[in-house]
Amino acid sequence: MTTAAVFGTGSWGTAYAMVLADAGTTVRMWGRRQEMVDQINSGCNQAYLPGVTLPGLITAAADPSEVAAGADIVVLAVPSQTLRANLGEWGSALPTEAAIVSLMKGVELGTTKRMSEVIEEVGEVDPSRIVVVSGPNLAKEIAVKQPAASVVACRDEAAAERVAAACAAPYFRPYTGTDVVGTEIAGAVKNVIALAVGMAEGLGFGDNSKASLITRGLAETMRLGMAIGGEAPTFAGLAGVGDLIATCMSPLSRNHSFGVKLGQGLSVDEVVAQTSQTAEGVKSCTSILDLARKNGVDVPIIEQVHAMIVEGRTAEDVVRALLSRPRKAEVD
Repeated sequence: MTTAAVFGTGSWGTAYAMVLADAGTTVRMWGRRQEMVDQINSGCNQAYLPGVTLPGLITAAADPSEVAAGADIVVLAVPSQTLRANLGEWGSALPTEAAIVSLMKGVELGTTKRMSEVIEEVGEVDPSRIVVVSGPNLAKEIAVKQPAASVVACRDEAAAERVAAACAAPYFRPYTGTDVVGTEIAGAVKNVIALAVGMAEGLGFGDNSKASLITRGLAETMRLGMAIGGEAPTFAGLAGVGDLIATCMSPLSRNHSFGVKLGQGLSVDEVVAQTSQTAEGVKSCTSILDLARKNGVDVPIIEQVHAMIVEGRTAEDVVRALLSRPRKAEVD
């Protein structure tokens, strides 16, 4: 039987652990806090997935070495901006032959590295063992076993297939691919576009406005992804447009909901105080914009979200700036 170690006990890490277990994989989860470990061992995660009963194949421990020992697959589900510090703390415990799966969707601040690049650098992991799982995967829906699909991408097709087989649950269909770059960029950028779509909703705009932002946001994502080696078909698939639609439109999306409150006039600090959470796009918009500028890629929606998040520009100012840009052909 395949054994997986899941590092991170948030909503998506826990939901994916459930997927693995329901596919017949034995799962051990790592949690920093003993109270969370105890909760998972009692069959629940009330902090992130209240009311959901975890499968019996899931256990938890606070010792990274205990969790990782003998694992065939190691899943990393920590916040993207903490990955480097976490790997520095317990990366040496990871088995040298295991597939390392990234569930994280972000670009590192300061370095503009994708999560797989951080794993390769800090964890000293060969890229042929690094697997990225991404798609329209809202954790709360998956936790109650609503049907969903996802991309399992790795440079090594055999490694991708190994991970896909381990998470092929009755309600979760994995598709394999080799475009790690495109899969990661799509997953990171969609969070920033979802903030913009949420802002539009908060301003009272309708579906035309939101559909326009999603479509032009996809264009920005493709431009950036392909500039650094991503492949065009990825952005038309589950990791691209599929994840973009789910994250931009669902009230279950933290980035969408955060954007709605910004559009209603709250500041970033006020939203954080109200929700006790920070959306991934709030942290990653700076690093994604830096990455785009480094590669000479035009990303006006990302620029305006950054201006609002970091510079304090109002939602109304952002709308005016986007609508007053010089006209251009749609394919540019």
